[in-house]
Parts: sequence; structure tokens; C-alpha cells
Amino acid sequence: MARHDFRTPRVFVTAPLTAGAELELDRGQTNYLCNVLRLGEGARVLVFNGKDGEWAAGLRVRGRRAALGIYERTRPQPASPDLVLAFAPLKHARLDYLVQKAVEMGVGIVQPVLTRHTQVARVNLERMRANAIEAAEQCGVLSVPAIEAPAPLERWLAALPRERVLVFCDEEAESADPVQALTRAAAGPLAVLIGPEGGFAEDERRLLNARAGTVRLSLGPRILRADTAAVAALALVQAVRGDWR
Repeated sequence: MARHDFRTPRVFVTAPLTAGAELELDRGQTNYLCNVLRLGEGARVLVFNGKDGEWAAGLRVRGRRAALGIYERTRPQPASPDLVLAFAPLKHARLDYLVQKAVEMGVGIVQPVLTRHTQVARVNLERMRANAIEAAEQCGVLSVPAIEAPAPLERWLAALPRERVLVFCDEEAESADPVQALTRAAAGPLAVLIGPEGGFAEDERRLLNARAGTVRLSLGPRILRADTAAVAALALVQAVRGDWR
């Protein structure tokens, strides 16, 4: 694994990044760099936008405002991860955790799905995106995953491309060996589906099992909370079929 610079502060922006550009920082970024970290004029900052790679910049302080002067690219932009995480929405703190870990684990699309036993029907998409950006800034990730609006399970499943293998985490799966189940699955991009705390309804389970290209995956002999199950499933997928190999 490549070594990255984790000592220099990293900032996500939406503007294009090119040598010689100057980007004005928003109030929160200015406060973080100038007041929290107490950086001064000319301090080195790394900046990325999810498209143009990572760039080194110098902090320019102008009273209560600040900007970044872009001067050289430090890392090229990698391909965006082609891994989907779909899950029944959780309450605030646990949803924050799940989104942060999804970024760290290499997810490219974060998709809340509404199931029969989903306990939280409404999610704050801006909060989810803020958590994704913060995780990317802290962990050296250059691609911020797409945060999709919640969709009913049936509608999301119908729109899922046929070539995408669906890894359906099911506590009632017959196979006790998740590595073997993933190894035997068809080739293709993956989507991981985590159910609600109350589990899937029987008609939902039948719908999922009827889809071609679905892999029922057991996550061991213990019942895991949904946020824990997501991390466990993503670790398995990345180790057996993903970029950990």
C-alpha cells in the first residue's frame, strides 16, 4: 500500500484543481485551518475534489478570510470504486459511523433502502455527505462516494443492473462459509445489502432470493448490529473479491 502524507491537513473542495489556481475557502474550512489548527500564511495544505487528484497548496490568510493557492499535484485521481452499499437507514450516530466506514472500506455508492422493518424512514442526505467528506479528508481517500436518496427496496432492486452481483447478508443463509460463498459467486461488480435491525420480511427475502446473481451471505454465528454487519460484509467482499487482494 502506498504511503500517503497524513500529517498535512486535507481539504475537500468542489472547484476544479489546476496549478496556479486560487480557491477561496468557506467559513468552516477557514475556521478549521486558521483557528482550530492555527495555521498561518503559507502553511502547506492538501486539497482534492474527487476528480482531479490531490494537490498541494499554500494557505493565504486575508483577515477573517482565507484561500488556497494551488501549486502542484501530489497524487493522480484513481478510478472511482465500483462497489455499492445498500442498507436500511439507521439513527443518527450509527448512520454517521456507517457512512464513515463505507468511505474507508472503498464504497463508491451509498444507497439507503426502505424495507418493511426499517425503523428510520427519513435521512439527512447533507449530513451523510458531510460525514463522507470528513472520512475522505482524514483517511487520504480521493473519491467521495455518491450519496443516493432513499428508495423502497423493491424499486431499488428492480433498477439494479443484472450484471451486478448482489451480496445479500442474511442471518438465515444456509452456507456457513461466507468466503466460499463469495468465491463461488459469478463474476461482476458487487452490491452489498444490509437489512434493518428487525430483519427482512419473508416476502422481501423471497424477492431477493428470486433475483439471478444474488449471493446469500452468512456473517457468522452471532447476530450483528446493522452498522457492524456492514463493516464485516465489506471487509469480506474486499478481501475475497475486491481491492485487498
